[in-house]
Amino acid sequence: MSEVKKIATRESYGNALAMYGEEYPDLVVLDADLANATKTNIFQKKFPDRHIDCGIAEANMTGIAAGLATCGKIPFISSFAMFASGRNFEIVRNSIGYPHLNVKIGATHAGITVGEDGASHQCLEDLALMRTIPGMTVVCPSDDIETKAAVKAALDLEGPFYMRTSRAASPVINENPDYKFELGKGITLRDGKDITIIATGVEVSYALEAAEKLAGDGVDARVINIHTIKPIDEEIIVKAASETKKIFTVEEATVIGGLGSAVCDVLAEKHPAEVHKLGMQDVFGESGSWSALLEKYELDGKGIYSQIKKKL
Repeated sequence: MSEVKKIATRESYGNALAMYGEEYPDLVVLDADLANATKTNIFQKKFPDRHIDCGIAEANMTGIAAGLATCGKIPFISSFAMFASGRNFEIVRNSIGYPHLNVKIGATHAGITVGEDGASHQCLEDLALMRTIPGMTVVCPSDDIETKAAVKAALDLEGPFYMRTSRAASPVINENPDYKFELGKGITLRDGKDITIIATGVEVSYALEAAEKLAGDGVDARVINIHTIKPIDEEIIVKAASETKKIFTVEEATVIGGLGSAVCDVLAEKHPAEVHKLGMQDVFGESGSWSALLEKYELDGKGIYSQIKKKL
């Protein structure tokens, strides 16, 4: 059996920018002295005149991007998620969100899979923060293929866009001819009648792994990939709640305000159901290898399986 191909979604982000540079001549990429880490250096090498290093100054970078957007450019600003969303929240809100400008935010190194950089750099709050900004589209792709498709969707969408990518390499799970990316539309990766696991980002592959383990125990788990946190696919969520007994949401982020909360918002109004939110439970991360951290916080395949078994 051949080894599963893995690639970090931050690298997919950089490759996608370079790939679409020819097709979109108005695409401009800005970085905060992190081009090597965010992988925008791939675009920089190909289009040096359309890459701007703004230094370690995310707020200034965001203001520059806002100005470029008013001149018809399509700016992508790039930094670690902690700084692109956290340090930068007020500027994103007032300079991009409020005037509804066509600025895209490429937030890399999100979640605990940042690893050894520790709690100060492990942004767990970004999905919750960005969801609150009116008109902001929020996307958390699961793999290389989905990340590239999300960049294309961002280029074709008029308005502010936030995309979260990861430092750690993750399995390519969408490499099939039937795959179709559509903003605001979830994807059922595995059907099931007993429970539903709704996952986002790097957790999607681990959710599939957990579903396999559950199948061995006679539990038929449906797995849904929600790549778009906002606007979220209400139809697929309500359908799952009506057809299975319990809903489990899985995210590499705080369970307060992120995917789990978005799912609960939908079901509280449309179809009340039992929901269990798996993710970071009101705690900060810590320093360690990304694999060890996923194991500690039970967000790898084994941990998700264990958490679900306890709830069944």
